[in-house]
Amino acid sequence: MKKIFTFGDGKAEGDASMRNTLGGKGANLAEMNKLGMPVPPGFTITTDVCTEYTQYGKEAVVKDIKSDVEKAIAHVETLTGKKFNDPQNPLLVSVRSGARASMPGMMDTVLNLGMKPKSKTETDPFEAIIDKVKEEKGIKFDTELEVEDLQKLVSLFKAAVKEHTGKDFPDSAWDQLWGGICAVFDSWMNERAILYRRMNQIPEEWGTAVNVQAMVYGNMGNNSATGVAFSRDAATGENIFNGEYLINAQGEDVVAGIRTPQQITIEGSRRWAALQGISEEERVLIFSS
Repeated sequence: MKKIFTFGDGKAEGDASMRNTLGGKGANLAEMNKLGMPVPPGFTITTDVCTEYTQYGKEAVVKDIKSDVEKAIAHVETLTGKKFNDPQNPLLVSVRSGARASMPGMMDTVLNLGMKPKSKTETDPFEAIIDKVKEEKGIKFDTELEVEDLQKLVSLFKAAVKEHTGKDFPDSAWDQLWGGICAVFDSWMNERAILYRRMNQIPEEWGTAVNVQAMVYGNMGNNSATGVAFSRDAATGENIFNGEYLINAQGEDVVAGIRTPQQITIEGSRRWAALQGISEEERVLIFSS
């Protein structure tokens, strides 16, 4: 039984019909690749593996899929031109859950996985620590932090990991990857996920897939951005393209509420302004700044 399905460069081993095996996210990532959309490459570990993880435990499952995961990472390395566990040109990945039924916010997600001490990119903060550093500096936004601030944060984050877990943060990208994969499988059985399934009548035996995907960066300066887009209005169902974005940010910044996202379309900005009671003149000023 095939347990890992790769996707990338317009090709995919799965498709939209495989929702039960690949989960909703994995099935749609595969289908988007086949439609020629610019989807970062990656792979999906099937929901069957989650069931085996619950039945047989971490050690047995990791041993079973270890070789296939290594081959899948090599596939992503080839497509991205980056190297996993390399401090100079590191391949960083996201590790996300993806059950066949949507369970927003119920399970764990890991971003920027694969960092090493000398990697040339930066990691996501623990919010309490980064808020304290910003407060000490008298700044509001993450983008105002300077290089030395980020270096200080790295030390503080590693100390926090040691304090809370009793273990040093793993420098090996492979150790981080297995930790991320197992964290997603473990979160299928966390308290909030169990409660959500009961409320929404989602069977426990369905399990969740794990999607490992090459990171792209919206926070590399003012020439990069992150955002979300929809082919329908989520509130009304109207057939209209809409969405929002933030310059120099990563995905979680869009939903964190710290910064106000820009609307992708002019019509979207007008709708937003109307809901906020903002005049047309004020709207133009806000979205042209």
